[in-house]
Amino acid sequence: MNSVIDRPRIVAEASRVPGAGAVLTPDALDLVAELHERFDSRRRQQLDKRLERQARFDAGELPDFREDTREIRESNWSVGSNPADLQDRRVEITGPTNAKMVINALNSGAKVFMADFEDATSPTWDELITGQANLKAYWLGRLGFTDPESGKGYQVGENPAVLMVRPRGLHLPEDHVTVDGEVVAGAFFDFALYAWHNARAALTKGSGPYFYIPKLESMEEAALWSDIFALTEDRLRLERGTIKATILIETIPAAFEMEEILYALKENIVGLNCGRWDYIFSTIKRLGRSADRLTPDRSAMTMDKAFLAAYSLRLIDTCHRRGAFAMGGMSAFIPVKGDEGANRAAMDKVRADKLREVTNGHDGTWVAHPALVPAALEAFEAMTGPNQLSKRPDRVPGRDEMLELHTGPRTEQGARENIRVGVQYLAAWLGGKGAVPLYNLMEDAATAEISRAQLWQWLHFEAPLDDGRKFNRELFDALYEEEIGLLQEVENIADASDLFREMVVSDDFVEFLTLPAYELLD
Repeated sequence: MNSVIDRPRIVAEASRVPGAGAVLTPDALDLVAELHERFDSRRRQQLDKRLERQARFDAGELPDFREDTREIRESNWSVGSNPADLQDRRVEITGPTNAKMVINALNSGAKVFMADFEDATSPTWDELITGQANLKAYWLGRLGFTDPESGKGYQVGENPAVLMVRPRGLHLPEDHVTVDGEVVAGAFFDFALYAWHNARAALTKGSGPYFYIPKLESMEEAALWSDIFALTEDRLRLERGTIKATILIETIPAAFEMEEILYALKENIVGLNCGRWDYIFSTIKRLGRSADRLTPDRSAMTMDKAFLAAYSLRLIDTCHRRGAFAMGGMSAFIPVKGDEGANRAAMDKVRADKLREVTNGHDGTWVAHPALVPAALEAFEAMTGPNQLSKRPDRVPGRDEMLELHTGPRTEQGARENIRVGVQYLAAWLGGKGAVPLYNLMEDAATAEISRAQLWQWLHFEAPLDDGRKFNRELFDALYEEEIGLLQEVENIADASDLFREMVVSDDFVEFLTLPAYELLD
């Protein structure tokens, strides 16, 4: 490894990215090393516990509320204080960390911008370092961008969105950094570098070190992050609870431990978010290895029905009981260029989705494109104050409702769409792009995960389609060959199609497609 930092315990690969030297500093990497030494064995233990729980699901167990934490759910407590600049989060925009996206998102009119090192970023080394350099430049007041083709300049305007950052999940490695020869976790790397370089600068400007934490599955994983925050605050000489986090509830095990997750992080947590796309993926992954839990087409699984509606309402009630924000889910629509009718229909769907969220009691919502911000803001005009912390649902769904399967057609078209979206997204990811516009939607790793998980489930159980055919290997191979044949001009299509197909036809279900895909990244 060609190293830029080489101390007795930590080695980080060099990067030619402008500003890399100001990102990969000895002190910042020392914090990465300390997080690794203190918490990596515990991180690995929690990942092992996920697999142990999966074995119980495979044996027929279904999620339920924990008996050993009943006292937490039934006792009176609340989370810590919410910062002033996070009181109004009615529309949040998310996206990758390239300079143009960061500037456009900050200027979009959204209340919050979540800069994403996770599902919207392909974790190439240069991309990660560039993102960290951009975020540091923002807090220093130096972020700008000039489009090399048009010559157009971009600068952060007045009243930008509040900046939050999403590091990678606990499962992903960062192969370019090792401690005593051991690869560090991407989560530790992303979090530590941003916190070290920007916490003080953000506080000086009236904001703070704010994070979104993805992919948690248990209270114990939340407690791990609580200890990571505490150690980091100590090293940065910050008061306990200065770091603020919103946790994405995007796995079905976490949905049954929402109160416990709030409790484990109560010094630092400010809210929970309905990560709807990963939640569908998690439901298929964790519970879909049974023939009696087959899912319909992805398009039939909407937030107003079945387990998605139930977990959204329960999240609102849980958060508001404890003084935390209940954030709604992502709208992945993007403008439809050249077709005003289709574009108007897409915006109408966005407004309807967001109106449902605000009516139910959510305090805010997510969009993936600046053009959607006005439509989402319009829907949230129904919210009379900066948030709805005092609002509770009329009813709180129970376990059976949270496990209720969506119904709807299971079609050849749905299978073809899964193939097209999954393979094209993976090809773009291998080429260094983590947020990809496909068929008038902004796709990220979560929708690719749904695509391959659903294909695996349908194939594994030879699911009946609505036309009476079974989704068997012969049919899958025929559809796959036809769809891939139409994508031969797509960059990285060979590697992407081979890997995607292998994960679909494998007897074993791969935990995350980004794990084997990461091994193919340059």
